[in-house]
This record gives sequence, C-alpha cells and structure tokens, in this order.
Amino acid sequence: MRLSIPSAAFVAAIVGFGGTLAIIIAAANAVGATQLQTASWVTALCIAMAVESLWLSWRTRMPVISAWSTPGAALIAASSGFNISEAVGAFIVAAVLLIATGLFKPLTRIISRIPHSVASGMLAGIVVTFAINAVKTVPIDPLLILPLIAMFLLFRLVNPSLSVLAVLIGGGVLAFVTGRVGTLPAPELSTLTLISPSFTAGALFGLAIPLYLVTMASQNLSGLAVLKAAGYNPPAGPLIGITGVVSLLTAPFGASTSNLAAISAAICTGPDVHPDPAERWKTGPFYAVFYLIFAIFGASLVAIFAVLPPALIALVAGLALLPALTNALAISLAEVEERFAATTAFVVTASGLTLFGIGSAFWGLVGGLLVLGLDAGKQVIRSK
Repeated sequence: MRLSIPSAAFVAAIVGFGGTLAIIIAAANAVGATQLQTASWVTALCIAMAVESLWLSWRTRMPVISAWSTPGAALIAASSGFNISEAVGAFIVAAVLLIATGLFKPLTRIISRIPHSVASGMLAGIVVTFAINAVKTVPIDPLLILPLIAMFLLFRLVNPSLSVLAVLIGGGVLAFVTGRVGTLPAPELSTLTLISPSFTAGALFGLAIPLYLVTMASQNLSGLAVLKAAGYNPPAGPLIGITGVVSLLTAPFGASTSNLAAISAAICTGPDVHPDPAERWKTGPFYAVFYLIFAIFGASLVAIFAVLPPALIALVAGLALLPALTNALAISLAEVEERFAATTAFVVTASGLTLFGIGSAFWGLVGGLLVLGLDAGKQVIRSK
C-alpha cells in the first residue's frame, strides 16, 4: 500500500463529483425534480458508483472506476417537456438496455459500429448549449463571472483536471463574501425518495435511447479504452452488465445511469498510482469510500447549490463540459468524408427540435446516419 493509491482515488472522486455536480442539478431542474428528489438523485448515484467501483475492482483486480454519465446528464438537462416520472421511466429503460448489452456481445459490437463522427456530432450538439450559456452569464454578473473565467484559464495551465473545481469553490466563496448567497442551509443527512416511473413513447425515444447511446458511446467504450491503454484486459460484457444492474436498482430513486469512468479512471490507472499494475485495483475501494461520504452529505450539497447564484451554476456547468465539447468536435470533423453527416447531427441536436414528442438528440442521430447512408449510396452508384 502506498499513499499514492488513496490520494489518486481522492483526486478522481473530487474531480468527478465537484466538477460536474452542477450538470446533474441542471438535469434534475430540467425534468422538474424537487429539491428532495434532486438530493435523492445525487445520493443514489453516489451509492451506485461506490458499489460498482468497490465490487468490480475487487472482483477483477483492476482499477475499474465508475462515474455518472456526464454527457447523459447534459442530454437530460438540454431536454424539455419531460417530468421526473418520465425521466425515471427512461432511466429504467436505459438500464435494461445496458444489461442487455452486457449479456449479448452483438449489441456491444453494434453500438461500437455507430460512426464516431455522427455520435460525436450528436454529443457536441448536446453540450454546446451549456458552453454558450456559460458565456451568456458574463453580462448577467460580470463582477462575479469575469474573475472566475480568468481563474479557470490560468488554473488549467497548471492543473486542468481541477480547474473547474477551483472555479466552483472560488466562485462560492466570492459569491458569499459579496453577499450574493442567501442564508446557508443547515447540515442534513441524505435520504432516498422513491419516484414512480412513467413510460411514454416520447421519453423512450427522446430520453431513454439517446441516454443509452450516449452512455455507451462516450462513457463505457471510452472507459474500456482507458483500461486497455493502461495494459489491462477488461471483460467488457460483465462490466457493462453490472453497471446496468446497479443503474436499474437506483433508477427508482431518481438516479440516472452510472457507467465506466474515463477521466476519473485515467487518474487511477497510471504508473503514478503504483509502479505495479496489479496493485492499482486498490484505488477502487478508496474511491468507493469517498463516494459513500458524498452520498451521506448529498442532501446538504444539493441545498448549498440551491442558494448559489444561477449564473455561477451555469458557468460551472459550461466550463465542466468544455473538454467534452472540444473532444466531440475534433472527432466529428476528423474524417473528411463524414463531416457533413456529423455536422447534420450536430446542428439538429443543438437546435432543440422536438418532433412527435421526441427530443432533438434522437433526431440528430437519425439525421446524421441518414446523410451518411445517402453519401455511401452515392459512392456505390459512382463506383458502378
């Protein structure tokens, strides 16, 4: 045992939780969740990640780290017209699809065959709204926002992974000192709240399927790639299946899907954690402990976010998704012959189009694949 093992787990947990909690809260607000339901959402997610990371790391003897689906939360936050019951129904369906993917290898292969350009175009269309909204906070409260943007730009030169967390903490302190924060809530322990699911066609196509696709394409496949890059040979099916089972159990408490981590996993899988790869799995149990602590105090953390200035929350959410936007745009435009299809997916998704009660993420994916199919057919005709 080395001190680097718990310290790496702590950094990964802090980055994953503090840097993107604003996006989870934005997602909860988008579907009309109450503060009690939002606290349950965060608490259940933290419990899910603790259980998954502890169990999978111990069973596989690999540093298998789980996380909530940040792009998935962004998808939910960018949606409109759904209530919390429909969202819970969509979470259940997405979890069942993850379980099916873990049980049937062909499903994993099908998802992996979705062109990265189109999937990334859809993801970029989801998160670009948050980046734009972050910029729009400048005229709302320039004395608060501009110093925080400067802090972010300078801090990322030293430690990019902690730059958003620095903005959140610095912004909270600055807002409190300048009187922008109301009365701080009294500390309270978290509780879980059961939420009755509602299954509708609109939520199925507008939330559940896009949430599943985003979770698989941008989270699970990336998480597996991180483990492989570190020299491990992760069993894809069981790992995805277990995250699906845990997601299914926590969905009735408001939790969106949990999945294999990519950024957090990268912090826990490198040689700095331990020179012996066989010892790095121990980051999983420590990571689980930290998330259990977050679960215990999740209600207090949500209550604190509720009294922070909305402009600060919007800024933190936008900054947290900038790396995802940058990566998605780069991948979507990498292949010259697929750029138009990727751009179509991006534009349709970013438009917020709702058709037949189905959200824009689904139509963005459909539009991108349709254009890609037409381009492929054109090439076949030309070759003949």
